[in-house]
Amino acid sequence: MGTVVVVTTGGTIASTSTSTGAKAASVAGADLVAGLPLPADLEVRVVDVVQVNSYDLTFADMDAIGAAVRDALADPEVRGVVVTHGTDTLEETAMLLDLFHGDPRPVVLTGAQRSHDDPDNDGPRNLADALTVAASTDARGRGVLVCFAGLVHAARGTRKVHTGDLDAFRDVDHGPIGRVTADGVVDLDAARPRVDTRLRAPAALAGVRVAIVPVYPGVDATAIDAHLAQGIDGVILAATGYGNANRAIIDGVRRCGDAGIPVVLSTRVAGGEVRPVYAGGALLVEAGAALAGFLRPSQARIQLAALIAAGCGREQIAAAFAAS
Repeated sequence: MGTVVVVTTGGTIASTSTSTGAKAASVAGADLVAGLPLPADLEVRVVDVVQVNSYDLTFADMDAIGAAVRDALADPEVRGVVVTHGTDTLEETAMLLDLFHGDPRPVVLTGAQRSHDDPDNDGPRNLADALTVAASTDARGRGVLVCFAGLVHAARGTRKVHTGDLDAFRDVDHGPIGRVTADGVVDLDAARPRVDTRLRAPAALAGVRVAIVPVYPGVDATAIDAHLAQGIDGVILAATGYGNANRAIIDGVRRCGDAGIPVVLSTRVAGGEVRPVYAGGALLVEAGAALAGFLRPSQARIQLAALIAAGCGREQIAAAFAAS
């Protein structure tokens, strides 16, 4: 079956209770893998990159995770890679890895909703499932995947949808691409190929500043103008409905355009495509905002940051989002 590399980053799957009762990442990768019910012919190699809860991750940390994945895949004997990750921002790292993943071998992210020291923790099952997917020939060519609670999701479009449920991740628009059965069989939908929007070469995100600006009744452009004053590189609008905002935000987007700052229009709604159906969206597009399609703000931010890091201008950015 070969070798699967486990890249560990901390998160709830590696967390235990502190003296205050709060959970904090503290468990080494070797201890996460120890005792898992794995096939005898599967070798697991562990690489510990960072050990933090994922709300503390920076772009520099995410760059390091990406580098560790690429280093693992430099070995032709490696069948695939698993990344253990905190659930808070797993969707962002999954998106980043997928943007730069051109290898047919699978990269699978997983984590846990219950800490390592919880007597009923979900981490071991999730990790065992992720290792099974990473070693599977059926997962080749599917890009970066998220394996959680027995389900397999494509990285793009998948996000955390519940704070505490064990089945915490969903692509609201497209659903899972498969599952891992109770007897360890990987069952993937052959009719759901990868949506390939990867960039040509990895680019470091550290130092790129992209803000998410929420839209709500009565909002003004204070946040946009403050970010402009501080030298922001790009803006994601978490707009309402199909992607709508009021005149104040539209004017703020125009000021971003005048300053050469790209703006991407996403929505706070859980599902559906961003489209300029109403005047509030059409005027945003007229003011220079690119449409995020099905991407929600968290993943749209990663794609925009990656495009900026790769040196793309506003027209290239708009085209990249349109293609996704």
